[in-house]
Amino acid sequence: MTSFGDLLGPQPTLLPGDDDAESELLNKADPKQVAADHPTASIAWAYLAEAALADDQTITAYAYARTGYHRGLDQLRRNGWKGFGPVPYSHEPNRGFLRCVAVLAKAANAIGESDEHARCLDLLEDCDPRAAEALGLG
Repeated sequence: MTSFGDLLGPQPTLLPGDDDAESELLNKADPKQVAADHPTASIAWAYLAEAALADDQTITAYAYARTGYHRGLDQLRRNGWKGFGPVPYSHEPNRGFLRCVAVLAKAANAIGESDEHARCLDLLEDCDPRAAEALGLG
């Protein structure tokens, strides 16, 4: 049984994370430099996207979030994800990707891109039903 109670569904995907990028960010390194040094680390793009959104730079936030989203999809696929199935928010290394999806949803909503907003919300729900609320979309 998966962590979400689905007997027939795939096992949760647990990303390995990027210890160097995560450590640098926790030690207050500039997220732009972290993203440049670790471009595959969704967590760096999430930091940039969230900061841009908080600074009312919606299009910049959208671009950062989209980059982190795509980098996260690449990582998920390399770790066995087939485009569906649990990606638990409780697993810290998954949060970079999930945070990017949340910012992408918020930015899409802000610019009136309702289809993208809905797709992002659906993706978060499919990944982890608790993620949207934890990421301020509840």
